[in-house]
Amino acid sequence: MSFEAWTIFALFWVVFVTTPGPNAVNCISNGMSLPFPKAMLGVLAILTQASAFLILSALGVTALIAASPTGFFIVKLLGAGFLIWVGIRGWMNAAKPAPASERPARHVYFHALAVAAINPKSVAGYLAAFSQFVQPDVPIWQQMGVIMPTALIITTLSYTGFTLLGALMGKAALGAVFNIWVRRVMATCFVIYGVLLGASSSPAARG
Repeated sequence: MSFEAWTIFALFWVVFVTTPGPNAVNCISNGMSLPFPKAMLGVLAILTQASAFLILSALGVTALIAASPTGFFIVKLLGAGFLIWVGIRGWMNAAKPAPASERPARHVYFHALAVAAINPKSVAGYLAAFSQFVQPDVPIWQQMGVIMPTALIITTLSYTGFTLLGALMGKAALGAVFNIWVRRVMATCFVIYGVLLGASSSPAARG
């Protein structure tokens, strides 16, 4: 990959991971309600998902899934239902104290991993990255040696920033009313993302 191609890819990835979506909302929520080190487990989960999707994209599995209307439809509905459920539960629990002590580390990690894995932006983004930036005349794993570290470093910086933003918002939310409504806004975002995911078409259909 040339330096020019790498620069274009890096800029694309910055936009891709800094555009607010379910992952960003979850990181902000974790930052608000959990100690910062524990909240960072959500970022670790996103990096796990990113690593898996990068490898799957390189192998062509993600493209194969996106090309299957039936498979995409099933995954889409499951993902939409999960996000809507998270949003409704978040709205109902907004007035309760943040359950930091009741959320074991594995729950924080696997919850974030589930949110990341069903994110419709992920499939479209990884397909775009590999269809636009991978050179067909260069061995794929040679290119992955450049693409993967670049993507993971930018992803880490972005979602660490969202988590830190949540931590700062949590400290600023001294008034109980403000804290409740911020959490309800977060919950509403999850419901909106779920509805949009359920109404979306497959990347193959959009292409």
